[in-house]
Amino acid sequence: MTHNLATELGRIGIWQFALGAPDGTGLAPELVDGAKELEQLGYRALWLGGSPRVRATEPVLAATSTLRVVTGITSIWDDEPAVTAADFAALNDAHGGRLVLGLGVSHAALAGERYRRPYTAMVDYLTALDEAPRPVPADRRVLAALGPRMLELSRDRAAGAHPYLVTVEHTASARAALGEGALLAPELKVVLDTDLARARATARGYLTRYLQLPNYTRNLLRLGFAEADFADGGSDRLLSEVFALGDVDTVRQRVDDFLAAGADHLAVQVVTERVGAEFPVAAFRALAPALAG
Repeated sequence: MTHNLATELGRIGIWQFALGAPDGTGLAPELVDGAKELEQLGYRALWLGGSPRVRATEPVLAATSTLRVVTGITSIWDDEPAVTAADFAALNDAHGGRLVLGLGVSHAALAGERYRRPYTAMVDYLTALDEAPRPVPADRRVLAALGPRMLELSRDRAAGAHPYLVTVEHTASARAALGEGALLAPELKVVLDTDLARARATARGYLTRYLQLPNYTRNLLRLGFAEADFADGGSDRLLSEVFALGDVDTVRQRVDDFLAAGADHLAVQVVTERVGAEFPVAAFRALAPALAG
């Protein structure tokens, strides 16, 4: 089942915040133009991050012809499953079946009062997608998964898993949990800067927000990090595990490490001082000879 999706996505994709409307329903022209260039550069998949709703993907799908577009990750709290299923079917009908649905339970701090019994809520959401008038096929959806239960659910009720903010070690353990049949598509953050001190500063400026979310810190603690590793934007050790810091060759080696650990596909996120506010096209151009295709 997932063999086909892994082939479609290719080995490397780009993870990029869905720049645009804060409610997740629109995209900035800069992102749409950037997606067209990613396709021209040879990248095969674009993960739209920042919890976009499914319908927000339409401008990118309309502007491209071969690029696979994945929501990375649509929050189950934002739209009812019937709406998600209907939007998914309509967009795939219109754009050659190039949309993949990434789903996640988000975080209590972001979802607010809606956040309750996340695992059960995800099971119920998937069941509703299965029972919709136009179901979302299991082989066209992936789940944000870090811990054992959600990894198992992504294996049994979806095409596979999209773990965010993880290490090579986590990738190896996730592959063991998923088995060989399910897609494993982790995310990797990249800072293209050969000045290590400056690259670390950029990485810490971005990582700080994630180290305030217990879902991530609990997973990192399971991987052997300590609370001290979360202070001041992250220890050098933590940065070295969840980022690739340096030049294109350094990034390529880190990508190869994740692939060797069992990833089928790696979603590469370029981090700059303006992450979330720009489309770093120069970095994608620099990385393309090593990663695209």
